Amino acid sequence: MYLYNSATHKKELFRTHTPGRVEMYTCGPTVYHFAHIGNLRSYIMEDVLEKYLRYEGYDVNRVMNITDVGHLSGDSDDGEDKMLLGARREHKTVMEIAKFYTDAFFEDCRKLNIKTPDTVQPATGLIPEFITMIEGLLDKGYAYVAGGNVYFDTSKLQRYHIFFDHDEEDLQVGVREGVEEDVNKRNKNDFVLWFTKSKFEDQALKWDSPWGVGYPGWHIECSAISLKYNGEYLDLHCGGIDNAFPHHTNEIAQSESYLGHPWCPQWFHVHHLNTPEGKMSKSKGKTLTVPTLEEEGYDPLAYRFFCLQSHYRKALVFTWENLDNAAGAYAKLIARVAALKPEDGETDAAVVAEYRQRFMKAMSADLNTSLGVTALYDALKAKTNDATRLAILADYDSVLSLSLLEKAAQKRAEEAKAAASATVSSGVTVTGEGDPEIDALVLQRAQAKKAKNFAEADRIRDELKMKGIELTDVSGGVVWKRI
Repeated sequence: MYLYNSATHKKELFRTHTPGRVEMYTCGPTVYHFAHIGNLRSYIMEDVLEKYLRYEGYDVNRVMNITDVGHLSGDSDDGEDKMLLGARREHKTVMEIAKFYTDAFFEDCRKLNIKTPDTVQPATGLIPEFITMIEGLLDKGYAYVAGGNVYFDTSKLQRYHIFFDHDEEDLQVGVREGVEEDVNKRNKNDFVLWFTKSKFEDQALKWDSPWGVGYPGWHIECSAISLKYNGEYLDLHCGGIDNAFPHHTNEIAQSESYLGHPWCPQWFHVHHLNTPEGKMSKSKGKTLTVPTLEEEGYDPLAYRFFCLQSHYRKALVFTWENLDNAAGAYAKLIARVAALKPEDGETDAAVVAEYRQRFMKAMSADLNTSLGVTALYDALKAKTNDATRLAILADYDSVLSLSLLEKAAQKRAEEAKAAASATVSSGVTVTGEGDPEIDALVLQRAQAKKAKNFAEADRIRDELKMKGIELTDVSGGVVWKRI
């Protein structure tokens, strides 16, 4: 499999430290609010990546953090803790906020068929490990104490900016334009490993430490959590492109300084979901969520399908019209799968294996999910029986996770019930490809003919013909098919 590596800016053959095993880390949510669908695009694509690696035969150990402390609103040691802001907004404790929005996040994941990682670790549950790592960085000379806080010293690194190129003169004191300078920092890009009460007197969550009562910075948690559950050699780190700097940059700096050897060779970044006005974000008030989509009548898996139709390294533009198009295509795909007959023939293992190779060729080209979706339509047209087509689709859907067979089976059951009712009421049996809208028009035409309203019957037949539907009248009913 070839994946684009954000650290080297090129596609590379994916390799692992231990053959056959993938140590994978995913940056999890900061649970101060609902995840918006832009956030969830990243988790959908990371889910596909994990499932595809398993599909290829890897043993995958995927770890994810839950940020419930330490993530400041400015991301670069400025502003307030996002969790505290959420608690104030809703007049709850920080831990109540964390529990509520963690549960909401995983409920969204369930609706989107996103698998829960093997290990999920809230930051508040690993404070001793954070302190141990910070002590190690101090001992090695990569950190310093100033103003009661502990900072990582970026001047000790041969290379700090991994994902973007910057001039050395940019590494001077000050965080960035428009942000109040932290006078305790020796260098502009130094970052906090541990805050004490010297900076945030009203911080809700605090712990004892060798440097005073305080709490960890945002960046230290991912490094320490990964080291605990993935080991010293991480194969694959995932996250949204907005985390590349400063968060992932700082993870690399502190992890490799602490370990004394390279840490993670492969970085996988998912690009933004945009609206026509720009990037979707909570700060801009554009908080479209999975429950919002459901309230508007959309199946959450239609949104997953929408995401899969685009490449993860391309910005994806969300509009309701675009989602409507994806939802319509998804419904038609389900209808085509539902039209297949599970009892039609025996599964041909050789054909399934042949199509598996086709799917792997598509997906191994930098996780090209748009080609993966195309492969679904190719499978529907495979020159074989329906049982084999369904086996191919089930194989593909173990990665794409669109619930194709489950929804198709549900649709068949609904149509069988509706068809039985229609036959009793009208005396006409309709046989087609499992599309309720077409079935209804065919029945209307049959009823018009029975009432000798031939003009209406001809009108409906012409309408169906315009939709690409061919009708054949048979004894007791009508057979239709797409042409």
